[in-house]
Amino acid sequence: MGARDLTGCAQLELVTGVRQLHPEDAMFEAMLRGFRAQQVARGLRAETVDGRERLVRRFAEATNEYPWNWGPGHVEEWALSLVSERHLSASTVRGYQVDLRLFSEYLTDPRYGWGEACEEAFGAGVHPVPVCHEWDTVAHLNGYEGSPEARPFTREELQRFLDYADDQVERAARAKRKGALAAYRDATIFKVMYGWGLRRTETSKLDLTDWGRNPAAPEFGGYGALSVRYGKAKRGQPPRRRNVLSLMGWAVEAVADYVENVRPRFGFEDNPAMWVTERGGRVKPPEINARFVSYRDALGLPAALVPHSTRHSYASHLTEDGLQRRFIQVQLGHECDSTLAIYTHVSDDFMNAELRKALGPLFGDDEPKRRGQR
Repeated sequence: MGARDLTGCAQLELVTGVRQLHPEDAMFEAMLRGFRAQQVARGLRAETVDGRERLVRRFAEATNEYPWNWGPGHVEEWALSLVSERHLSASTVRGYQVDLRLFSEYLTDPRYGWGEACEEAFGAGVHPVPVCHEWDTVAHLNGYEGSPEARPFTREELQRFLDYADDQVERAARAKRKGALAAYRDATIFKVMYGWGLRRTETSKLDLTDWGRNPAAPEFGGYGALSVRYGKAKRGQPPRRRNVLSLMGWAVEAVADYVENVRPRFGFEDNPAMWVTERGGRVKPPEINARFVSYRDALGLPAALVPHSTRHSYASHLTEDGLQRRFIQVQLGHECDSTLAIYTHVSDDFMNAELRKALGPLFGDDEPKRRGQR
């Protein structure tokens, strides 16, 4: 296959022998068709390709220019408007710029022939140029760019939160309200999010059949391991699967009780979902978020605590308990150890205990204790 036969090349996308009423629009649409074909040929999902095409169209609308007239200045102006007018985060703007860079690189790659096609259609010197450079795009300076206020639960806060969730079950039961089953389900959801370090979406998409045995932990019975089928995907790739080993006996007991004694009372035996609604649907992430916020606010806990804080807490508490970083990394589904550092926030008590261990050999076993008494 020659370069001019590549999927998405200008030769395959442009209509020859026809005089276009609007040649600029026709060229732009051909470029988008070619870009889509090239992305699909790389095995990317349709949702990803659709999103990138929408992004390119929005950029063209914002600049009021066609791609062969774009320049780096357009990227700077557009990024500034996203931040100052729409108040988007740096990570979101960078994601947009990555998509735009891919389109720009596709157009300027000589193998696809778009530069030559533009010069033939619009005159010598009229062709796409690279528009995204290091100096006009948002740099990825930090491993984590979320809110600096976000943090894990302390152990005391987590206990209060889970106790409150359990209390809602008892209150609903005493009042003989229909919501007792839903309250029990939601309390178990939060225990699973923390007990296995899951994200909201991962949790919401669990099925009953995702639980299984772990020969190394027979005491957990059929709940020794959890197959997470909808882990966070890389850009353009399908969800990543992973197996998470069960560690916390109390969480396993809560899941077993829910599956064996509470879940059947919802009915809907043919529904495979772990978490079902009273009408037989699957609990969605926004519903988990809404219930989390209502419990958090009722307890007067800080707004910095969000559903993802349970996952941060899982990593932090396991670190405090002395588990190896590599084990925690695999449990969370992180490819890089540096990503785990984002989730690890050990408590002051843990840090002070480690400090005393370190100082002990230097000052003698009693010296750190005496210093703490001063």
